[in-house]
Amino acid sequence: MKKIGFILILIIILPVAFLIFNEIGKLNETEEVLEETYNNQLEAILFSVNQYSDDIVNSWANKIVESRDDELLLQQFVRDNLALEAVVFFKYPENKINEVFVSDRITQFEKTVLNKIDSLINENKTTIERLIEYRKSGYRKFEPLNSANELNYSLLIFSAAAPDEFNELVCFVINSESFAKKILLPRIQQITQNKFLIIVKDNQNQFVVSSDNKTFDGNIEYEKPMWLIPNYKIGIVLLGETIQDLVRERATNNLILITVLLLILLFAVIFVFRAVKKELELAQLKADFVSNVSHELRTPLALISMFAETLELERVKNDEKKKEYYSIISQEANRLGRIVNSILNFAKMEAGKRKFTFEQKNINEVVDNIHQTYSYHLQNKGFKFEKELSSNIPEIKIDTEALSEAIINLIDNAVKYSDNRKEVILKTGVNNNSVFIEVIDKGIGIAAEEQKKIFDKFYRVSSGLIHNVKGTGIGLSLVKQIVEAHKGRIELKSNPGEGSTFRIIIPPIEFSS
Repeated sequence: MKKIGFILILIIILPVAFLIFNEIGKLNETEEVLEETYNNQLEAILFSVNQYSDDIVNSWANKIVESRDDELLLQQFVRDNLALEAVVFFKYPENKINEVFVSDRITQFEKTVLNKIDSLINENKTTIERLIEYRKSGYRKFEPLNSANELNYSLLIFSAAAPDEFNELVCFVINSESFAKKILLPRIQQITQNKFLIIVKDNQNQFVVSSDNKTFDGNIEYEKPMWLIPNYKIGIVLLGETIQDLVRERATNNLILITVLLLILLFAVIFVFRAVKKELELAQLKADFVSNVSHELRTPLALISMFAETLELERVKNDEKKKEYYSIISQEANRLGRIVNSILNFAKMEAGKRKFTFEQKNINEVVDNIHQTYSYHLQNKGFKFEKELSSNIPEIKIDTEALSEAIINLIDNAVKYSDNRKEVILKTGVNNNSVFIEVIDKGIGIAAEEQKKIFDKFYRVSSGLIHNVKGTGIGLSLVKQIVEAHKGRIELKSNPGEGSTFRIIIPPIEFSS
C-alpha cells in the first residue's frame, strides 16, 4: 500500500508541478507580449490623434497663406477660430515681429504674451533655420516654441513664404485648453468608440479633458506628449480592465483551473487508494475466510470421521460410551450443517437471491423456542442460559427461520467470546412501538474502535481470544443483512472485559411475502 500510495502521489505531483512551473514561467513572457501588442495599439491611436492635430493646424496655415493679402479676412479667421488667440507674422532673418492679428478673447494683460514672442523667436534661431530648410525642400513643417505655460498658450511657428521666398514666418498663439476641448475632443470620441478612454493633461498632470467628458484622476497606462502642444500630454486607458488586469485574470483563471485539476486528481487518487486498499483488505479477509472455513469444516469432519471409525471397528463395548459417541457425531454433524447453511445463506444474501417469507408472529414464541433448543447444549458447556420475555409483545411480520438464524448466530458469538463469566441472556421488549430482541453476554467485550467494523463481511476482531476461537467472519454480517431485510437495525453496547449486548430492533412495518 505504501508503494501504491507513493505512485499515486507522484501521479498528482508531477503533472500539477509541471503545469504550475510552466504557468509561472510563461506569465512574464505572456505579460510582455500582451503589453507590447497593447502598447503598439495605443501608440497607433495616439498617433492618429496627433496626426489629426497636425492636419488641423496645416489647414489653418493654408487659410493664412491664402488670406495673407486680406487683413480683414485674416482678422475674421482669428476671431472665428475659438482655439486660435493670435497670429503673429515676423521677418527673417531679422526675426522681428512684423504684424499681429489678435482675437477679441485675449485680454490686455494677456497681450504680454506677445512681448515674449519676440524674445522666444530670437532664442530659437536654430529651430527657425531648420524650418527654412524644410521650406526650401518644398515641405512645410510646424515647430512648437517653449511658451508661457502659466498663461496656457502654445506657440507654433512655420514658414508661410513660398518655397523660393524665405523672408516671412508665422507664429500661431494657440489656446491649449480650447484646442483640446473644441478641436480634439470630437475626434477623440470618434476614435475611442467606448472601448478606450483618452485623457488630455497638462505638464503639471492636471486634468484637461477626456473622451467621456468626465474628470479622470486614475492611473494612465500609456501616454505621450502632444506633437504641436508640448505642454500637454495625451494618454489612453483601456475601459474595464488594464493590461495588468488582463494578464492577472488570465493567470488567475489558469491557476484556478490547475487547482480544480489538482483537487479532481486528489479526490481521484484518494478514491483509487481507498478502493485499492479496500480491495486488498477484502482479498486478505477472503483469504482468511477460506482458511477459517477450511478449519471450521475440518474440525467437525475429523471428529465425525474419528468417532464413526471407532464405532465401525467395534472398539467401544460400553453402551453408554457408544451413546456418547453417537451424540458427539450428531452434534458435529449439526455444527457442520450450520456452517454450510451459513455460507450458503450468506452467498444467497450477497447475490440478492435469498427469499424471505414473512408471517404474523409473536417474537416471544421464536425466542422461547430457541431457548428450549439450546438450553441443554449451553448448560453442558457450563453456561447460565436465561430468558426475559416481555408480556406485552405485539405480533409483527417476520421470517421465522431467518430471524432465528440471526439470533442463533448472536448466541453462538456470545458463547465463543465468553471467558470466565459464562452467562447468556435472551431478552425481548417494546421500545417506541418497535419490538426488540437482546442477546446479552458477560464475555470479553469489544473495543470501541472495533464496534463499527464487526458487521463487515469476513471481518474478525484482531485481539482478545480471536486466535483461540473458531469462526468464519460472516456470522455478524449475516445477522445485519437479515435484520435489514426486516427493515430493522442492530445496535451494540459493549465494553472490554464487561461483555456485550446486541439488540435487534424490528419496527411494526407491513412486509409483503
